[in-house]
Amino acid sequence: MASNTTQKIKRMTVSAMLIALGVLFLFLGSLLDVLDLSTAALASLLCAYAVLELGGVYPFAVWLGTSFLGLLLLPQKSPVVFYALFAGYYPIAKAALEKRLPRWLSWIIKLAIFHVSLALFALVLKLFFPGELSTYFEKLWLPFALYGLALACFVLFDILLSRLIPLYYTRLQKFLRSKK
Repeated sequence: MASNTTQKIKRMTVSAMLIALGVLFLFLGSLLDVLDLSTAALASLLCAYAVLELGGVYPFAVWLGTSFLGLLLLPQKSPVVFYALFAGYYPIAKAALEKRLPRWLSWIIKLAIFHVSLALFALVLKLFFPGELSTYFEKLWLPFALYGLALACFVLFDILLSRLIPLYYTRLQKFLRSKK
């Protein structure tokens, strides 16, 4: 009984440290505008770690805690909005989809998740940050170019995340493992 309680406390503590580190990454992205999407992707790796090592509800706690504290504390919100609407929960969804579904079906659902998240991101920017999107629609071709670039970055992000997981198991797990 005490061992089970101790393990829960350890997982909760690791989750809290991951949340703090995620907010720190997002804070760096809010200070440097050119790094906002990169730091959100970096913070999403913390959710991937939580999926691999903690399991259960802890990855969701890391995603929600980082999103909430980031929205509450950070001066510039775009990295947090991107993290909350896509990058934070994507490693959790990716793991669940790839575990249960065939590869082609998981890619279809992951692409659907990307498109819904992109639409929500644009809607949030339009509603709460009205000046952000107006500059992107000055030229007719620019939204299409941005969409193509976003789609290419999403596919690259998914592939790199798939490549990082075996690398974690073979080289990094012995250093970063949270004892279960």
